[in-house]
Amino acid sequence: MQKKLNFYKILCAVLIVILVIVIAIMAYRNYTQNKAGDIYQNLQSQVNSAPPTVTVENPDTEMIDTETEEVSTEEDFLSGNGIEIPEKNLDWDQLRATNEDIYAWIYIPETNVDYPVLQNADDDEYYLMHNLDGSYGYPGCIFSQLLNSRNFDDYNTVLYGHNMKDGTMFRTLHYYQNEEFFYNNPYFYIYTENGVLVYEIFAAYNTGDEHILNTYDLRTEQGFASYLEKISADAPLGGYIRSDVEVTTANHIITLSTCTDQSDERFLVQAVLLNDEF
Repeated sequence: MQKKLNFYKILCAVLIVILVIVIAIMAYRNYTQNKAGDIYQNLQSQVNSAPPTVTVENPDTEMIDTETEEVSTEEDFLSGNGIEIPEKNLDWDQLRATNEDIYAWIYIPETNVDYPVLQNADDDEYYLMHNLDGSYGYPGCIFSQLLNSRNFDDYNTVLYGHNMKDGTMFRTLHYYQNEEFFYNNPYFYIYTENGVLVYEIFAAYNTGDEHILNTYDLRTEQGFASYLEKISADAPLGGYIRSDVEVTTANHIITLSTCTDQSDERFLVQAVLLNDEF
């Protein structure tokens, strides 16, 4: 009887220790996630505030004629297609002070996607489970891998983000599983120090979990052509593709990748760069 009593005492003690550890882990996860959320909200509030007014005295118009003409041509092209670029108050020095791996900002209207884009120089998977402040855990960051340059000049740039249940990160990419939303919200924007890249979405669909950049030849024109053919074949089966958006090997595309409820499946939103010729 005494042995049984001692056994139950030990068992209860072990269970209590396990419970304390579980509670501590959950508390830490909630703390890091909430802290990361606060950092993102602070950045978003700064980025989406009105930019300061700059007064230029005695501008030398002769020195900027060529640049002005080029900008006007791009603006005419975008406005002619009904595209207006949302303004962002981006202080790149401040962003890099927050995290030196920040090199771009992505904004998708009518979704919650309004985040910095990062790339770690040493570990491709680092921002899968690390936050802006370096803490380990969710929600992580929107990030690219070293197979892609930071200039968005590859045939296909792939950005990754978690499908967070609270609606953050790339969760609202799944809005594009709705046909009406897919056709009514075709544009999103990548902000860099050198300007704003405007993308038009042409496909959104569920697919396998293969690593796109390692699986397909996206370094050659022929390989990219084959991949575009694969998109044309796969997208209608797992989602939608726009027949009115032309994408060729002369273009650059971007792929936004996030998880689904299936561990062996990913949801992709793919878009073509519209203003790469300027």
